[in-house]
Amino acid sequence: MRAVIQRVTAASVAVEGAVVGQIGEGFLVLLGVGPNDDEASVQWMAEKIAGLRVFADGDGKMNLSLVDRGLSALVISQFTLYGDVRKGKRPGFTGAAHPSLAEPLYARFCDVLVTKGVPVQRGVFGADMKVSLVNDGPVTLIIDTPTAAELLP
Repeated sequence: MRAVIQRVTAASVAVEGAVVGQIGEGFLVLLGVGPNDDEASVQWMAEKIAGLRVFADGDGKMNLSLVDRGLSALVISQFTLYGDVRKGKRPGFTGAAHPSLAEPLYARFCDVLVTKGVPVQRGVFGADMKVSLVNDGPVTLIIDTPTAAELLP
């Protein structure tokens, strides 16, 4: 899995002109699923994002997580995170998982994030979405799950 996390003061997503998800302060998570991703990938990524300490504590240091602050996440599926532009001018997307794998893993990721204590709003898988956000900081991070071998105990 690959995620682009943006710390936001507000974010929303609309489909066909109707807002389908919105949050105040928290994370906008753009989530891409790769062909080798599985339940271990979901668990690892959800744990990482829920505990990511990029919110200011009382001393102004980035030391608090979404869970610590009781903040939400807006999670948007985005296969284009696996776009390969090394050759030519048009991206190739063979590195992204097929929707039959990606959609259930995207849904599972959202569900697991909730079990970690993060309220989640979602986009609509496969839809043409319009995402709006106010990036706070700006703080933007890219996270890739480790390989399956690194996930073994």
